[in-house]
Amino acid sequence: MAGMTFVDVCAGAGGLALGLEQAGFEPRLLLDDDKHAITTLRTNRPQWNVLHTDLLDFDPSEHPESYDVDLLAAGLPRVKSSATARRADSHAEERLLEATIYLVHAIRPRAVLIENVPGLARSGEYQRFRDFAQAELAHLEYEFSWFVMNAVDFGVPQNRKQGVLVAIEQRSAGAFQPPTPAVQEPTTVGAALGPSMASRGWLDAARWAAQAGQPAPTLVGGSKNRGGADLGPTGAKRKWATMGVDGHTLGDEIPGPEFVWDPEMGRGSMVKITPEQAALLQGFPESWEISGRKTPRYRQVGHATPPPVGQALGRAVAEALNRDPASPVAG
Repeated sequence: MAGMTFVDVCAGAGGLALGLEQAGFEPRLLLDDDKHAITTLRTNRPQWNVLHTDLLDFDPSEHPESYDVDLLAAGLPRVKSSATARRADSHAEERLLEATIYLVHAIRPRAVLIENVPGLARSGEYQRFRDFAQAELAHLEYEFSWFVMNAVDFGVPQNRKQGVLVAIEQRSAGAFQPPTPAVQEPTTVGAALGPSMASRGWLDAARWAAQAGQPAPTLVGGSKNRGGADLGPTGAKRKWATMGVDGHTLGDEIPGPEFVWDPEMGRGSMVKITPEQAALLQGFPESWEISGRKTPRYRQVGHATPPPVGQALGRAVAEALNRDPASPVAG
């Protein structure tokens, strides 16, 4: 798989790009319009070619390194449901989806990977986009796979379903198979965060980890215009409460020896997850530094594609492309 290349649009905190790197791909170009995400990418991978721009303003002719790549990848902002259709900015995410498809015309990658809400793959609400993608790309001789993945099936300690589009040039498309679950038993919040919770000498860390014996609900980063640093909607907060976690806010630091954990006493006696711990729940390695203040850090985490999911997708795409007898890296 060495030598395969990709362009990543809306790269965010780099979860998808990191997973693709782990699968053997090399980035030619990553772009995002968020200054904190740009800093995150440049801090962790100073050798990567990172461009601070909006996808809607991106002109590949000004960046010839984006041409002739194996993969165009896009972990795009979540397309909203019809319940938010009357919002002033409700179509911004749809425009990014369409811009990604139009970019395929310009750079002609061998494969396309778009990750978004589960409904993108199956729901009638998103049929218009699926029809649009089919109409735009079918005459370029790409074949499509639409499917849903749950991050928990790939070792991520979080129930997080994602809708995925993979489009591959016809000569390789027959070899593509969506990733199959990589683990039999899900990783729990307690197992993922136990060492972290104990790192400052909190005496109840092991007892808390035992109670947090299930995967996390889906982390939601919120938008720049609404949503703060909390762990998601009401149902998610209730689930966090069963694990003795205050889901209404994020912590500034890990509990120390003096912290008394007594969930029955209310939110003030519950543990709070830090943005760095949220990144662990999203499948980022502990060494990955997220830039910015607390809310922008958590927003980047909540919007990211879990790296293990990106790795599984990268491996599946690479396997299909490697079976193409015309490929210079075919084995």
